[in-house]
Amino acid sequence: MAEEDKSEKTEQPTARRLQQAQEKGDVPKSQEISGWFLLAAGLAILAFMVPGLSRAMALDLRLFFANAGTLSLDPGAALQLVKDTGIRIAILVAFAFLTLLVAGLMGHFVQHGLMFTPSKLEPKLSKLNPAEGMKRMFGPQGWMNFLKGLGKLALVGAAMTLVLWPKQDELAVMALVDLGSILGVIREASIQLMIAALIVYAIIAGADYLFQRHEFTERNKMSRREIKDEYKDTEGDPLIRAKLRQIRMERSQRRMMANVPQASVVVTNPTHYAVALKYVQGETPAPVCLAKGVDKVALKIREIAEEHNIPIVEDPPLARALYASAELDELIPETHYKAVAKIIGYVMSLAKGRRDRDKSR
Repeated sequence: MAEEDKSEKTEQPTARRLQQAQEKGDVPKSQEISGWFLLAAGLAILAFMVPGLSRAMALDLRLFFANAGTLSLDPGAALQLVKDTGIRIAILVAFAFLTLLVAGLMGHFVQHGLMFTPSKLEPKLSKLNPAEGMKRMFGPQGWMNFLKGLGKLALVGAAMTLVLWPKQDELAVMALVDLGSILGVIREASIQLMIAALIVYAIIAGADYLFQRHEFTERNKMSRREIKDEYKDTEGDPLIRAKLRQIRMERSQRRMMANVPQASVVVTNPTHYAVALKYVQGETPAPVCLAKGVDKVALKIREIAEEHNIPIVEDPPLARALYASAELDELIPETHYKAVAKIIGYVMSLAKGRRDRDKSR
């Protein structure tokens, strides 16, 4: 059943699934990248800090032996000397430790940024279960880690051999030279070895990170049903959303139709489009779109306009343009002011003519 479920997970993980995985602390993470940063920090310490530490200790020793005859045998003075030397060494060691700590944090930061997952800190009895531990050690993942470790040793060992092989004659006579020269040769060889290891380890870390990203994606793949369920959870049931959209549209149309009796004129196409406009001189700075619609809605707007004796003007190009650009309950675009002004003027002249006729009667 598990294999069947796994075979159904064929879809790429969604952004929400990836976010949920990150919240649980599940991210593509390569230990090799962290190891590379630690190795780089070790190289920096060896190349820059160890020489300074060596010179400081050598200076202390020279000063000690040079002034051995004048040193006080008082226990307090001897204790102070040991204390001063210990503080200098402790500062250097602390700085080296801090460098390694920052390097370790950088190894995690470059992969997934700052991340804090309290769930990872919760104690789990499964981690103390010997059977689970043996399963992890001798399972597929354990064998993969074992083979990966052998491959790393082989590649790093080959790189170190390439560095040391040209120096075999020089290393063979190390016992015949003085201690200072030996330390210099060892330091130089160590730096070269670490540079070679860094180059090889960079390739290993890059390949391992790509592998971990692939495993992370495979681990979080989803079935089509899971994607549908997630979509319902985030966006809602499509049927419910369609029903709500229909209800909102019906309410909007009812409000729009209720505004039609307030219109000053209705511009039509003549039957496919209808736009109801309101303009009251001194009240509205420009005509306002009260209602608009096509086909059945346009016909309904015409019917209401006829019931309330609202002038209907046929202007197909203007009706289509107003329907496309005018927003409900807002002023019409300035580009249509001139054309609408002519219609409003025409309607107002008709109204004035009717009033004059009524007065003459």
